[in-house]
Amino acid sequence: MAAAAAAASLTRKRLRTSHACDVCRSRKIRCDGLSPCTSCSVARIDCTYGSEANSRGKTDLILEGVLRVEKMLQQMGANIVSPTTPQSLDRRQSLQSIITLPPGTSNVAGSPFADSRAHQPDQQQQSPPSESHRTPSEYPKNGNGSLENAVLDSMHTSTTESVLQWPHFDVFPTLRHGYTPIFELEQSRSPLQMKSTSLLYPLVSDQEMDAILDAFQSHVNFWYPTLSRQQVDKVRLAVKCFTPGVADDYTVQSCLAHLTMALGCASQTVTGLGLGADLSAAQLKIRTQQRQMGDLYFDHALKRLHVAHMEIASQAAQCLFFTALYFAFLRRPLQAWEYINAASAKCLLLLSYRPVDEASEEQERMRRIFWSCYILESDYLAELSALPPSGIAPIESSIPLPGVIPYPTHTTALQEEHSSLYFLACISMRRLLNRVHNLLYARNATLDWRRFPPVIAELDHQLDEWREVLPSAFGFTVDTADVQTEAGAFLRQRYLTCRSVIYRPYLMWMLSGSSAAENSSAREVEGCRLCLDACLLHILNLRGFAHTVLVDTWICSLSMAGAMLVLLAASRIPSLRKVMPHSLLTAGAHLSKLLKSWQLIMGNSESPSVNQAVRVIGEADGFIKQVFAAGDMLALSGGE
Repeated sequence: MAAAAAAASLTRKRLRTSHACDVCRSRKIRCDGLSPCTSCSVARIDCTYGSEANSRGKTDLILEGVLRVEKMLQQMGANIVSPTTPQSLDRRQSLQSIITLPPGTSNVAGSPFADSRAHQPDQQQQSPPSESHRTPSEYPKNGNGSLENAVLDSMHTSTTESVLQWPHFDVFPTLRHGYTPIFELEQSRSPLQMKSTSLLYPLVSDQEMDAILDAFQSHVNFWYPTLSRQQVDKVRLAVKCFTPGVADDYTVQSCLAHLTMALGCASQTVTGLGLGADLSAAQLKIRTQQRQMGDLYFDHALKRLHVAHMEIASQAAQCLFFTALYFAFLRRPLQAWEYINAASAKCLLLLSYRPVDEASEEQERMRRIFWSCYILESDYLAELSALPPSGIAPIESSIPLPGVIPYPTHTTALQEEHSSLYFLACISMRRLLNRVHNLLYARNATLDWRRFPPVIAELDHQLDEWREVLPSAFGFTVDTADVQTEAGAFLRQRYLTCRSVIYRPYLMWMLSGSSAAENSSAREVEGCRLCLDACLLHILNLRGFAHTVLVDTWICSLSMAGAMLVLLAASRIPSLRKVMPHSLLTAGAHLSKLLKSWQLIMGNSESPSVNQAVRVIGEADGFIKQVFAAGDMLALSGGE
């Protein structure tokens, strides 16, 4: 009996000690104690209990997990269907393969920017160790200490404000004169004014309601397909019950319905701007009324938003994400970021404690909200690099991509398919952009000309692969030709953004004086030309795309200001000015007209950040014209 009791006691102790497997312990998530546990089964990784507990640290476990994932992805890549096949399933698989392309697939290890010791000519450079024989301390990491390159490094050096600090603009003092840091501008803004009375209530007819929801489906739910058809039907039913007398329905469903209608009105406000035609006074009045209706719905949603904060469910996270989207529409980046973080926190919580029914619609909704937050958060971090990250990016490789579980979002199969593929394309592009920023512009990085050319070549190869697997509906040419769909035109803008930052190190190298500008190699000049062409095409192809105006006006204004600054810096180098087309001289006026017209449509409360970006664009445009005029005079006199 004593022996049996001792054995039982030992068994109980062993169960308590090893209840959580090694992987769940390292991730700090709950483990169900099965062998293998559910989390490891879903992730398809080895599940061990207490093995090598004293010899393996968290870094070793992370490294092992990453190497296993890379091995699986490389095996998947060998079996990927040709991207030229027309079937939507093949397109989805190809896009997913681009999304999950690991950093280890490159034949170049590490960042092209090394520490200052790498630039000492008398120091012998050692070859990087083989990928398969690296220890955790040898594996290349990003600025966050993570082994995943799709995390945007905090305090990276590719923001517009970082570019403005280049010493090459010291000769243009008015560029920085009166400039206020973006965070200070946004922090000093007055809070959004709530309506002081509940007497104002948005009442719409059934026909108007259908038009608003159709606009939401064609825009917001196309870009971020998170609201299911069943949820749309519930919103329609809730809106029909909206009356001033029953306006005190403080539930998550009521909050979600108001937010959906607000975003639908915002979608109506920005519809058709991509055509480029000037709006008449009557058309502007209609859009103003639509925006005001959206603001009214949003005001009522904010009064109910506390219920979303208190409830732990996917619809509550959805409310927080939709709130972030509307703040993006209002060009209030700090408030948008705040609610992205709140939505991300709920996502992390709900995805950490997975339900028994893993194949539920609720789980698919959470994953879609997760990826939507990932895209938006990265977009804001790209310009405000000191924003505290939410924590979703470091785990994105462990979250399944959207489409694993059937999740009907639209009434037609074609629209639903296009929406899903567009969402995957945006996710994959955002991951590639993060990888580019991490490899080329991480904090404390310095140029190493011996390493960045092959890394740039590999990143450019991945970018071209992304473009090749796009479905025909989103196809585009890399020029100023019209694109078949607005979605395709928006993706071209993303492509050009990525290409410009991929090739920017060539320009930075030439501007740094490390290479004599007039004696630069053909490869260096060509790299600069590719960067400058992408910047200029990015500017000239900008239109009032609904996705850009509704979600990205603030981000776009800063990005375009940065592009103009890059072009201004390059224009001062004669060898580069020769490869820059004279269409550059129309870029500033084109941007200023677009951004000012968007500000007008958005309402009276203009964004100080956008206004400042417009001023920088105008200043840069004037200096570019002066530089070109002076260069032409020198050329005529034989001095250039």
